[in-house]
Amino acid sequence: MNITVTHNELKEKVIAKFIANGVRQDEAEIIADVLVHANLRGVDSHGVLRVEHYIERVKAGGLNIEAQSSLEKTSGNTGKYDGDNGFGHIISKRAMDEAISMAKESGTGAVAVKNSSHCGALSYFVNQATEEQLIGIAMSHADKVVVPYGGADSFFGTNPIAFGFPTKKEKPIVLDFATSNVALGKVLNAREKGEVIPEGWGVDATGIDTTDPNEVASLTPFGGAKGYGLAMVVEVFSALLTGSAFGPHISKMYGDYDQYRGLGHFFMVINPEKFVAMNSFLATMDQMIKEIHAAKPTESFSRVMVPGEPEMLEEESRKENGIPFPQHIWDFLID
Repeated sequence: MNITVTHNELKEKVIAKFIANGVRQDEAEIIADVLVHANLRGVDSHGVLRVEHYIERVKAGGLNIEAQSSLEKTSGNTGKYDGDNGFGHIISKRAMDEAISMAKESGTGAVAVKNSSHCGALSYFVNQATEEQLIGIAMSHADKVVVPYGGADSFFGTNPIAFGFPTKKEKPIVLDFATSNVALGKVLNAREKGEVIPEGWGVDATGIDTTDPNEVASLTPFGGAKGYGLAMVVEVFSALLTGSAFGPHISKMYGDYDQYRGLGHFFMVINPEKFVAMNSFLATMDQMIKEIHAAKPTESFSRVMVPGEPEMLEEESRKENGIPFPQHIWDFLID
């Protein structure tokens, strides 16, 4: 059964839950902000649904709530960020802040993160850049759950990547997607709700396509060989470039609760002003969006939208009307 809660009320309960489990208030506020951001955008699989998992990992010793993260500047616009195995949400926000600072000064900023954990929806972090009229890029790897193109066993994770582009009057364009056909969280969300999943989302232990989320053993890459290739690109940036474990060598998110994840992320920020007049860039972004909106839609669509626009519209709706939320998860938060 679902209930409807406001995003502020939901955030307050999440903050209180983390504080009750030993997380500092300032850090609990960051984690809650990232999680509720996902719920507002309709990406419930990466939202507050994950709170119970994070707390279980904290209790088992697989998340360091006393983490002392640190940045090592390797040049004027590059750096290595050690998360000390803390919450990925906090680590990623701070790493993106560092990349933004570099880009404002040098035109670009790139920060490679190691010793992190699951960081939530990447759209949050590229939004940090667009709010400063900068272009944001974010990517992360994960434990193996996606079969490589032509393979029967999983090798890479869902390996998401996100881009954020600032605008002048229009809403920023935010493109955030997994390199699998679907994010694992959506399968887990379907399990939670007792729903079937579309064909093509996942395969069972024998490699056969299944619509039962409880039978999913592996996911499939989107676009066949193209999605598989992009997943490898994300792995190189997130693992090999950060000095983290890759693919099959990463500890499991759902399992190995007493082990640190040791995940890597990569954040890059570009200052458009170093390439073209800022006002011209932002105005042209607006123009492109308006022309896309004016494109003739097919019969099955009411209009053409830009990437990330459905999530943006969902966010506006949920801020006004509340977030539909599973009763049993709400009960866990207020317990």
